[in-house]
Amino acid sequence: MLLYGSEMDTAQRPSGTPTATKLLCVTYAAIAIAALIATWSQNVAYLDDAANFLTAFVNDTKVNPASRSITVDIVLFFLAAAIFMVVEARKHGIRFVWAYIVGGGLIAISVTFPLFLIARELRIGRTDATRLPAVDTVALAALGVAAVAFTIWVDFV
Repeated sequence: MLLYGSEMDTAQRPSGTPTATKLLCVTYAAIAIAALIATWSQNVAYLDDAANFLTAFVNDTKVNPASRSITVDIVLFFLAAAIFMVVEARKHGIRFVWAYIVGGGLIAISVTFPLFLIARELRIGRTDATRLPAVDTVALAALGVAAVAFTIWVDFV
C-alpha cells in the first residue's frame, strides 16, 4: 500500500500533471459547478417551508412515472458511485471519501461525484496522459452538448 508522501510514492509521482489530466479535471469541475447551479436552482423552491423540505421533496420525486424513474435511476447510480468511490479511495489513498458520499446525499451526487473524480485523477498521478480515440472525443462532446441542452430545458424552459 502506498501512502501519500512515502518514498516510493514520491519516486513514482510525475514531476508535473499532464495537460490531458488538467483538462479532465477542469471538465469535472465545470460539471460539478453546473450541477450545483442546476440542482439547487430547483431545490430553493422547497426552502419556503424549511421544516418540511425533505418530506415535500421526497413526495415530489414520486409524482408521476417519469419522476419515479429518474429518482430510482439516480438512487441506484448513487449506490454504484458510492461503491466505486470507496473502493477507489482505499486503492489510491484518497482521504475523506465519506464526505463525498454524504455530500452527495445532502447537496447532489452530480456535484460531489465529479469532485471525487478530480481528487482521484490528481491522486493517481499518472505519468502518461489518457488518449481517447477521436470517435470517443466526438461522442463525449455530443453527449455533453445534449446534457447541457437538456439541463437548460429542464431548469429554465
